[in-house]
Amino acid sequence: MSQKKKSKPANKHLSSAYDRSTSRSKMVHGTPVTNAWEFSKHLIPPITSNTTFRLGSLDRGAKGFLQFGSEELSRDPSHEPILIYDRLDEPNTLLLEEHLAQLEGSESAVTFGSGMGAISSSLLSVMKSGQRVIAHRNLYGCTYSLLADWLPRFGIQSTFIDVNSREHRQLLHDPNVRVLYFECVSNPSLDLADLPAIMSEVKKINKTRSESDRIITIVDNTFATPWGLRPIEWGIDIVIHSLTKNIGGFGTEMGGAAMSKKTFERGLKLARKDFGAILNPKSAWGITVHGIPTLALRFEKQQTNAMAVARFLERHPKVEKVTYPGLKSYSHAKLAKRVLRTPEGKFAPGTMISFTVKGNLEKCRRFVDHIAKNSYSITLAVSLGLTKTLIEVPGYMTHAAIPKDKQSESGIDPRLIRLSLGIEDSKDLIADLDAAFRAL
Repeated sequence: MSQKKKSKPANKHLSSAYDRSTSRSKMVHGTPVTNAWEFSKHLIPPITSNTTFRLGSLDRGAKGFLQFGSEELSRDPSHEPILIYDRLDEPNTLLLEEHLAQLEGSESAVTFGSGMGAISSSLLSVMKSGQRVIAHRNLYGCTYSLLADWLPRFGIQSTFIDVNSREHRQLLHDPNVRVLYFECVSNPSLDLADLPAIMSEVKKINKTRSESDRIITIVDNTFATPWGLRPIEWGIDIVIHSLTKNIGGFGTEMGGAAMSKKTFERGLKLARKDFGAILNPKSAWGITVHGIPTLALRFEKQQTNAMAVARFLERHPKVEKVTYPGLKSYSHAKLAKRVLRTPEGKFAPGTMISFTVKGNLEKCRRFVDHIAKNSYSITLAVSLGLTKTLIEVPGYMTHAAIPKDKQSESGIDPRLIRLSLGIEDSKDLIADLDAAFRAL
């Protein structure tokens, strides 16, 4: 790789064509010019596996360390990074970050080794002892554990509320509150955060505060994906994604990302460097080459399946409740139509369903066990957003870190079943579900 010669488009019309291109085409082709490396002769970016890079001179090495994470240089689109060591920056992750920022509509993207790496680094990069996090009561289990068990060890307290409750949001007026954290579509209950109302209130509070004390909004947008929702358009500061899920899409790569304005980039990169939460270059390559270009195609097929399955479940006499943003019965249906939109302006209710089977926990267990032992198209496994349909019981699996009494406070029914739709034929999915119901 040359670190001296800037990449140039293959022809002079490329940049203007990029400006006119749709979001779908940009997912496939990315940016026409990048300083991550020179790859004008490659159709597919080459994969790298260097942990350290040749520097050429002591002065260049010293300059690279001084420049790393420089806020001033990060604002310069023509700045070409001096590559030093994989834990700082490397070509595959740099290219992925450019592509992710384009998808989310952010000024910056910083990648991490996992979604939790992105969440913990984002929080710790903007907080200090004595400050407070206000978080939605319904969160991914490991995120809850981070906020409730780990951050208090460093003098950072967390309070869990219903972010859609105006009364609960009054807690934001506490001057010690530094971060408001929630999931745009919550895991596992599929609560939809009222972004317009929440951000209107946060902006009013921030007008009364200095820049160093303003409330910073951090959201997890993994369920909706950048194809279904771009929170930065609503004024959110930092947007988190588990790249392991929909964006990676195939269950082969693990990663996370934090998208934001350039002002947060330095803190995020320094946190990644010091905490060691780096993304493997091979995973970055896989997500760039396979995950992002197919995101829209996969998401829309998964979403079509989700709608068909949700309607089937809603009609089934052995189902007590179904939650899916595409159903008229969804509690935030009107808000969903406003907020959950593709870059093309189409309604994007997503790929996730939660539901409960009528009866006690034993009925839930029998239903899920039947799927695990007999289903061809549905797999009992954690994770989500993959090409294969996955089923799990959050209260006993992904959210087991939340104490049982706290699960109840968070609105997590122990019988709640979470379904992540894949790209199979919806008829096969419904047949497998129906067989499990008939076995009850």
